[in-house]
Amino acid sequence: MIDWSRVDELVEEIGAEDFGEVVELFLDEVENSIGVYAEGADDAVIAEEQMHFLKGAALNLGFEALAQLCLKGEKAAASGRVGVVSPDELRTTYEGSRDVFQAELPARLAA
Repeated sequence: MIDWSRVDELVEEIGAEDFGEVVELFLDEVENSIGVYAEGADDAVIAEEQMHFLKGAALNLGFEALAQLCLKGEKAAASGRVGVVSPDELRTTYEGSRDVFQAELPARLAA
């Protein structure tokens, strides 16, 4: 679900002291983008744009399961198929990944 090696790389790149700000920004942006997707999921252009953004954000912070789901939705929307990834499925995957991330991150940063 989480690519912890990517998280480790990011912490090394930006430093542990700034990592919390990056995580906070990521969570805010993902919440916003999921909302935009939910409102425009039946529009292939909006769906593709939001899936692409979410995929990139998820990969950056190691949310592997979310990134894979977004890739599926992005490809479908690019070919004109909407509704392949429902807003509920997207939110559930994000929330599950977020919960695992937040639960395990403190111990990983302390190591």
